[in-house]
Amino acid sequence: MAEPVWRVPLLWRFLLVFARVLVFPLCRLRVSGVVPAGLRAGPLILAVNHVSPVDPVVMMAACSRVGLAPRFMATGGVFRAPVLGSIMRACGHIRVDRRSARVAEALPAAAAALTASSTVLVYPEGRIGLDPWMWPERGKTGVARMAALSGAPVVPVAQWGTHAVMPYVAPRRLVRALAYAVLRRPVVRVRFGEPVDLSGLPVGPGARVTVATRLIVEGIDAVLAPLRAGELQVPRFVDRTRPVDMSRVRRRSGCRR
Repeated sequence: MAEPVWRVPLLWRFLLVFARVLVFPLCRLRVSGVVPAGLRAGPLILAVNHVSPVDPVVMMAACSRVGLAPRFMATGGVFRAPVLGSIMRACGHIRVDRRSARVAEALPAAAAALTASSTVLVYPEGRIGLDPWMWPERGKTGVARMAALSGAPVVPVAQWGTHAVMPYVAPRRLVRALAYAVLRRPVVRVRFGEPVDLSGLPVGPGARVTVATRLIVEGIDAVLAPLRAGELQVPRFVDRTRPVDMSRVRRRSGCRR
């Protein structure tokens, strides 16, 4: 018996449109790329780079523009918040309890969502990236495992410029940062890329997931590069509150000193 197709809650449709209103005074959002019509009905995985705390709101606005209503995979702390947690559950988002015994529940929950023809948005890095050059870090294997379990295509999505809207340490310095963003309205770019080709992978499950994870992150790289033309080596805007962590830096030709 086929799984019932997930229907987007009315509340989530409203919030996606409202996100466009929220981001308008903070930045000039530029959305490019096309998600093929054949993929829009789902199942579909959107794999996105993560550079700022404001990324989810920007991605809501961008997805609203292209006519997608993805279910976000979000940290358990969001679901524990008194009001926000209730909204997240009502909108059908997927909880990820990192560093806990419940973390294993996220993968089957995401696979079930995809089986119901949902679009699922996930950050393969698992956190705001701390690469000093602001390229995607080495990805976690969750996205590749979701794709293998569900057979859903993976579309890489890149965003650039959100680090100029909200600092890494938000909500600290939030009022100052938002006032600065309203005055400057930095350009924020989001681009939807071509689905990642995950055919012809190694036979062994471990090797298959490892290679698929690398290809997905490289797919995000390829979509991101044109968005940050002229600042491929060093970002033009530097968020001084953002720490650096070299432990998950990937080798990327032409973008490392």
